[in-house]
Amino acid sequence: MSDARTPAQIEADISRRRQELAVTLDEIGVRMHPSTIVGDAKAKVAAKVDHTAGRAYVAANRLVSDVRARFVTEDGSPRLDRIVPVAMVAVGVIGLLTVSSRRRKA
Repeated sequence: MSDARTPAQIEADISRRRQELAVTLDEIGVRMHPSTIVGDAKAKVAAKVDHTAGRAYVAANRLVSDVRARFVTEDGSPRLDRIVPVAMVAVGVIGLLTVSSRRRKA
């Protein structure tokens, strides 16, 4: 049988496995260190916030584009037939709020 190993081969194998085990334990120690755990948690939260902020930006950009499309023609000129009624409603609401707040103070 040619599988017989010499004591030197066995010692070399044990030494190699000890080195591998030491590296593995060092990796576990780094992964389980509180600062590593906190750093990983911060990175996950930051990634989630970035993702959420990105989605919010896209949604807001789409909303602004939709509103702009309603009040501006394709060539960039304002659509007065839509702007004037909205402006009149806004002025009316502001006027009512102003009158209402003055009545409360009196």
